[in-house]
Amino acid sequence: MNHGFIKIAAASPRVIVADCASNAKEIIAAAKSAAEAGVRLLVLPELSVTGYTCGDLFGQKKLLDAAEASLLSIADATADLDMLICVGFPLRERAKLYNCAAVLHRGAILGVVPKTAIPNYGEFYEARNFTPASADLSETISVGGRRVPFGTDLLFQCAGMEDFTVGVEICEDLWVPEPPSTRYALEGATLLCNLSASDETVGKAAYRRQLVSSHAARLVAGYIYADAGCGESTTDMVFAGHDLICENGGLLAESKPFADASPMIVSEIDVQRLVSERARMTTFGQRPLTCRVIPFDMEIAETTLTRVFPRSPFVPEDASDRTERCEAILSMQSYGLRKRLEHAHAKTAVIGISGGLDSCLALLVSVRAMDLLNRPRTDIIAVTMPCFGTTKRTRSNAEILCERLGVSFRCVDIKEAVNQHFADIGHDPDVRDVTYENSQARERTQVIMDIANETGGLVIGTGDLSELALGWATYNGDHMSMYGVNGSVPKTLVRHVVRYFADTAGDRALSDVLYDILDTPVSPELLPADDKGEIAQKTEDLVGPYELHDFFLYYFVRCSFPPEKIERLANHVFAGVYDADTIHKWLKTFVRRFFIQQFKRSCLPDGPKVGSLTLSPRGDWRMPSDASWDSWN
Repeated sequence: MNHGFIKIAAASPRVIVADCASNAKEIIAAAKSAAEAGVRLLVLPELSVTGYTCGDLFGQKKLLDAAEASLLSIADATADLDMLICVGFPLRERAKLYNCAAVLHRGAILGVVPKTAIPNYGEFYEARNFTPASADLSETISVGGRRVPFGTDLLFQCAGMEDFTVGVEICEDLWVPEPPSTRYALEGATLLCNLSASDETVGKAAYRRQLVSSHAARLVAGYIYADAGCGESTTDMVFAGHDLICENGGLLAESKPFADASPMIVSEIDVQRLVSERARMTTFGQRPLTCRVIPFDMEIAETTLTRVFPRSPFVPEDASDRTERCEAILSMQSYGLRKRLEHAHAKTAVIGISGGLDSCLALLVSVRAMDLLNRPRTDIIAVTMPCFGTTKRTRSNAEILCERLGVSFRCVDIKEAVNQHFADIGHDPDVRDVTYENSQARERTQVIMDIANETGGLVIGTGDLSELALGWATYNGDHMSMYGVNGSVPKTLVRHVVRYFADTAGDRALSDVLYDILDTPVSPELLPADDKGEIAQKTEDLVGPYELHDFFLYYFVRCSFPPEKIERLANHVFAGVYDADTIHKWLKTFVRRFFIQQFKRSCLPDGPKVGSLTLSPRGDWRMPSDASWDSWN
């Protein structure tokens, strides 16, 4: 539960229809198994104490008495488990029968929630036996001589951890136009439980999965769905035990339908993240609290993480999804640039091309934009500006790339201009400090700005999102442009977009040069090459691996996680890749640089937002340039 992670389970124990004592034993065994796994919330299927398919046996007093006795035995047998357990059972109240969910904790029945939507169609004849919940229900009900809260207005909340708030609904309640869970979420429930007995038909598993995940996304909630399975009567229906755990649209765990063994799925839902997401969404409304909040005490301890977090959160893991993402990004970048070129009546697009990844992507985007405008690619002026650190490899790649793309190409050697600048300001060129490096970057920007003026064009910025986060740009150097097409594309994703272009280029020579650019170490090339003429200045040696920084960036900005939570996730995700000390070192670097380099982001040029995260001062990220990072250190 530390850092907001709640370990969740959905289970479908084998049932024997109408044998409550045997079913209680299966439920108790499932609860104890879940407790051994550290589960804090266990959801079981609809009417799991009796079996869903009892039919008119639900009218038998003997079955109902056995169900009540078995529920009490489950409560007593789990009294030593620090876990919420949601159990389905039938309950009589004033000559009416209700299909209910009992919420248990440490031997106590915290409350009973009746089903609202009682179906009466197809194979479902629940209305023959059960009464739907209504507004005139008693506020409490007697179960085994104990008065417990009763109704569809119950929320179960952990004392001292309000983010851990649970709402419960039953099967068909989810399928109606306005499920009870909508109300629960709007009144603060982060975890929504569904005790279900959904029969299996062709195509229903896919629909069920889509329904649960989309509902969790719409309510920005965790949704736990436990389905009836093995042992139910197959007189007219079959049940598959298709259990699901979703978080805000993402599927965390799913049981295989028709598993031979009694399935149990386990994962962790991050309720802190859900609350943070809701807080940033002004469209996520809140209702006045009309539900009764039922408190429970639970020890807050570290949750062992088993769920999978992507190592590259900006990059889809599935190859087809990744291809679709890359094409979408190229389209958004190029359509954005097309509009700007058209609106500004720009005669040219001017790009400083280095032979590196970022300028390569900016050039590819510019080519697409010119194609969209039905203008010749020669209206793109790619300028390479070799200086002290330029290597033969990058210079050659820049030339070949421009040739294969059919753009105009210029080479402006800036060594003499930079040396003259050193002389003008009295800087010793043997002192290879920040002045030595940044003078080159600013000279390059001056050159392409002047060429843009000369040709009536716009300078296209090449810097990416990761560099903006770290402030890894020379102020008024590569930091500045007239339209920055890469400003919301992180470094880890830039690589995949360029690779996608290479894979689909249809030009072997173009693909080969793109692949070589992909294999070139990331470098500003501001310091002289080594004795072998290879790149000596490697960015990731100086500021840290970009795969770590993009991971930090996503969870810091997109999810608003504190550094200690990010560090925990990084140690979990990158175990065996980076040791804990390395992760700690680069995370501190990220936080420090993110804060002190905000002034560079406060005056960024325009550029299209292509993903869920941008650092534009006019968009998703507004931060004072003088904010202290002491509390995050």
